[in-house]
Amino acid sequence: MQGMSITPCSLPPECETLRAEVRAFLAADLADFPVEKRVRNWIGADPEFSKRLGARGWIGMTWPKRYGGQERTALERYVVMEELLAAGAPVAAHWIAERQSALLLMRLSPEILAPRIVPGIARGETYFCIGMSEPDSGSDLASVRTRAVRDGDAWVINGRKVWTSGAHRSQYMIALVRTGAAGEQRHAGLSQFLVDMRTPGLTVRPIVNQVGEHDFNEVTFDDVRVGHECLLGNEGEGWGQVNAELAFERSGPERYLSSTQLLLEMLDEADADNERQAVALGRIVAQYASLRQMSLGVSGMLARGENPMLAAALVKDQGALVEQAMPDIGHDLFGGSVAPGSALDTTLGYTARAVPSFSLRGGTREIMRGIIARGLGLR
Repeated sequence: MQGMSITPCSLPPECETLRAEVRAFLAADLADFPVEKRVRNWIGADPEFSKRLGARGWIGMTWPKRYGGQERTALERYVVMEELLAAGAPVAAHWIAERQSALLLMRLSPEILAPRIVPGIARGETYFCIGMSEPDSGSDLASVRTRAVRDGDAWVINGRKVWTSGAHRSQYMIALVRTGAAGEQRHAGLSQFLVDMRTPGLTVRPIVNQVGEHDFNEVTFDDVRVGHECLLGNEGEGWGQVNAELAFERSGPERYLSSTQLLLEMLDEADADNERQAVALGRIVAQYASLRQMSLGVSGMLARGENPMLAAALVKDQGALVEQAMPDIGHDLFGGSVAPGSALDTTLGYTARAVPSFSLRGGTREIMRGIIARGLGLR
């Protein structure tokens, strides 16, 4: 059986200098940002805020300057992300594009698509959604049925995607579709395409979630035509590409900092002389410290050019467990004493409704544990 470890990673002094700069910016920019918006954390979207981040060079920090990046380190980027999440900043507009879509374009279409699109992402003006999940497929991406057929110098796409976060505000989608038969290998015959969301035949319908918000969407493709240059990488290699993309999606600090506002409100409300509260909250803080070291270790792997897929799955799995337990802990510790309409009441109520999705996004818990088991030689 193979072993697995995540090498601890320390932040150099320049990262802490940057952290102070980011905190000062956020304290001023979000001075009047209410708790009911902070609690939405990384799923809250504000295009104007994204543009202000872009103007400071805090989107696409590690990218080459030819694409609008700053050529800074993965650890510096980590510090910026950590501070944005801890402050509950509204980053969702640019989040997917910056976290994974731009990286795919720069790697697979460095001369055609990336120069045209990625600089707009760095400016906080261009947004992406991900076309992976479909009806009846869920996290089993090998079963996708949306199909692209070659037609001269173009491809025609037909099918449907669901749970597509941010599709209603995005200019582009990277869609995983079937271009060939699966055969004996279920993962064969899949390809990825860049799709302009303004393309005729593409329809976006809202899906309102259980907290009453519109972030998810259903996207239907009816004879949607895209140019051959929109095929990302080689035909039939989409499965490997999407796994590399998902490693970026699963490894970031949003996988354990999504409930941070609730933790902060509980700490503010806690009685310093209440041992039960101190033990419970201390345990959460200790778990945060461990998850932060794991997530930082993944950033170190990315900085060294290593494959973080297994480590990223571990971070996501363990992070979701900690976050999903927090509302129950909050109700147990403060449920009988929370003032209606208070910051803690607002945060606790929202988080309790939101956390079921934390073990779904980026792949279900069963998928993550399957990846971990294979990586450890257990299956």
